[in-house]
Amino acid sequence: MEIIPSFNAYLQKSIVDNWNSDALTDFKGATLQFNDVARKIEKLHILFEHCGVKPHDKIALCGRNSAHWAVAFLATLTYGAVAVPIQHEFKAEQIHNIVNHSDARLLFVGDVVATTIDADAMPHLEGIVYIPDYSLVISRTEELTFAREHLNELFGHKFPMKFTSDDVDYYKDESETLAIINYTSGTTGFSKGVMIPYRALWGNLDYCLRVLGSQVKKGSNMLSILPMAHMYGMAIEFIFSFCHGCHLFFLTRLPSPAVIADAFAEIRPAIVITVPMVVEKIIRKRVFPKIQSKAVNLLLNMPVVNKRVKQRVCEQVMKAFGGHMYEVVVGGAPLNQEIERFLHSIDFPLTIGYGTTECAPLITFTDYKDYKYKSCGIAVDHMEVKILSDNPAEIPGEIVTRGTNVMLGYYKNEEATSNAIDEDGWYHTGDLGTMSDDGHVFIRGRIKNMLLGSNGQNVYPEEIEDKLNSMAMVGESIIIQQEERLIALVHPDYDEAHSMGLNEEDIENIMEQNRLQLNEGLSAFCKISKIKIHKQEFEKTPKKSIKRYLYKDI
Repeated sequence: MEIIPSFNAYLQKSIVDNWNSDALTDFKGATLQFNDVARKIEKLHILFEHCGVKPHDKIALCGRNSAHWAVAFLATLTYGAVAVPIQHEFKAEQIHNIVNHSDARLLFVGDVVATTIDADAMPHLEGIVYIPDYSLVISRTEELTFAREHLNELFGHKFPMKFTSDDVDYYKDESETLAIINYTSGTTGFSKGVMIPYRALWGNLDYCLRVLGSQVKKGSNMLSILPMAHMYGMAIEFIFSFCHGCHLFFLTRLPSPAVIADAFAEIRPAIVITVPMVVEKIIRKRVFPKIQSKAVNLLLNMPVVNKRVKQRVCEQVMKAFGGHMYEVVVGGAPLNQEIERFLHSIDFPLTIGYGTTECAPLITFTDYKDYKYKSCGIAVDHMEVKILSDNPAEIPGEIVTRGTNVMLGYYKNEEATSNAIDEDGWYHTGDLGTMSDDGHVFIRGRIKNMLLGSNGQNVYPEEIEDKLNSMAMVGESIIIQQEERLIALVHPDYDEAHSMGLNEEDIENIMEQNRLQLNEGLSAFCKISKIKIHKQEFEKTPKKSIKRYLYKDI
């Protein structure tokens, strides 16, 4: 049986070993060294202790990524309490639902969230703490009020001489103990609180330290783009970086392509952890316009100079990501095939991983040097993966996995848990895929997204959307089914259209040409009968996947 060490011991060791090094920085803002983080954690522990919080109690956090959000999260885990990270983009009602459903005793909130929530809608909360300075937004107990008002005094009594690295001593966790409840939705009827045990956090960290840690030096700069309230950003950007002694920068603002490009150029991260949308926008907006000229295309097709030109193009793309990274890791959703094909053709250090919140999140991954085009890697350490198909290499089947990273289940939802994890411990992902003989997994789409053609054939809408998204003036798209017809909803790239002086009629004509061209490469049962213009951007999940259920009956 696998022996799993304490996860909190890794946090403690990193803090002690890197005591005087920079740890967390708000981009364009203040920096906390590891000793600053330890001091703030200790003060929050004192706050928790004096207001009666005990190990295994729930503490919710809702705000934009920041150094103080990170400290509050670390303080929760190292105290032995259960962290409940909440997406700050959720509406107030969704936040209320999660706080109430999770039985949270305290809620940490960011500046924007603090102005939108209603404390009366969360009657069981004992207090709301303001993340930027840990002041009290509301206190419902005398103990919490007293502890916050006398926090520095209490800290001084506990450490009358000086707070040093020798004073750092954190909760010793057991592998099966609950560490995090991560909600996949904020809606009352569909709330699924994924219960992440400490072993799952350790499983992901242990793998990242082995695979990524071997390529990243301690003290290297890392950039946090993804929301830490989502397990992908939490585990790979934040926890790995912190435990490896890296200096992590938080954007603290809306991650627009311009803001991200500025951050890449200034921070020059050692590894880029991101989602497809960020890569696609950077390539389309900042790389393609520079290299898609007749001269470059001509040189790329000349064998004599092809290699040198590809190298120069690759250098240009590297520069767009800061120019200092070992590789770009993409996860959370499929990468557009045109973009992946282009990056693969110039030998760009790209790799794609696959995971779910229920696996905290890693299921498959591989270093870019071992990456296979269109795949998402092989099973990570501590995990098994198989395809439920009679011929896994050729016929898609559901991807199932089991091992250290798999959740305990869904909080207060035994039915959903039993539907997701079978008697043999296999977690059923709901994703369709194939697997090569050497273990590389290839994603085909979601089972629930799969459509049936007129003669019962399986239609994978993601594959059609991928082709459509690479066509003229298409910003993003979604394929829906009405009766037996397939219809494409398209949000055009209005910025590009307006820059070329195109009106609505021009755009509709272009979309019809796109439809005809697209259908030429599709099987008869996959052909699109119509393209409908959708003028607003599609609503998305935190990992930037389109919320399909909102549009299926449009």
